[in-house]
Amino acid sequence: MPALPLASAKRHTSKRVYPPKPAQVYLFGTCLADTLFPQSGLDAIELLERQGLEVLFPQGQSCCGQPAYNSGYEDEARVVARHQIKQFPLDIPIVVISGSCGGMLRHHYLDMLKHDNDLEVAAFCERIFEFTEFLTCVLEVKLQDQGAPERVALHTSCAARREMDVHITGKALLEQLGQVELVEHDYISECCGFGGTFAVKHGDISGAMVQDKVKHLLATDAVRYVSADWGCMMNINGALEYQQEAFRGEHIASYLLRRTRGDNA
Repeated sequence: MPALPLASAKRHTSKRVYPPKPAQVYLFGTCLADTLFPQSGLDAIELLERQGLEVLFPQGQSCCGQPAYNSGYEDEARVVARHQIKQFPLDIPIVVISGSCGGMLRHHYLDMLKHDNDLEVAAFCERIFEFTEFLTCVLEVKLQDQGAPERVALHTSCAARREMDVHITGKALLEQLGQVELVEHDYISECCGFGGTFAVKHGDISGAMVQDKVKHLLATDAVRYVSADWGCMMNINGALEYQQEAFRGEHIASYLLRRTRGDNA
């Protein structure tokens, strides 16, 4: 599969104007990464620092408010949203290691807080960048693969694909890795069935959807799959574990760091 030029990925996401490379960025760690999978957040920080950036991680950040918002608790979600905005006061990019949280912060805050200070909310939302989007379209990184040859698949969350329109940026990054063969699984754009509270409210439907996703990922004969969203990965990995499959997913921040520093443990 021919490599996708970074310029092509940038044109694909050209609905927004990208800033020049900054000296500082914020990292929004997300609930799942912060509480359950912190290494991926640390790996994202290291990758950004290797690009010469100072990474700030506000200790007061918490949930983006999406679970409450999607469950109909909009007043409670607004309280959470206003708290998040106050945690990121500097006029610098906010890099989010989840397309789902990125979609909430960038798009849904605008609607949810439309009666608040419009300029403050709009300025915050404009500073939100999904992680692979930021690496590709703002930093325009050039990755040097230090790993052994292997075959991997890529899963992009629904929110990253449909709300953030960045499904092509993860692909562009992986295709820079000279020793990695990126294979596309069947029905690649279909949801894994997680959907946050959807997986709880509609367990049977969610379970059937993740079984389909697992079947198609396993059919690629890849050694692993890579994703930028821990919600999807938690769902898919859980289904794989239940089936006693060794195949697993890895967050793209951890995967890119490991491949580019020669750590293949």
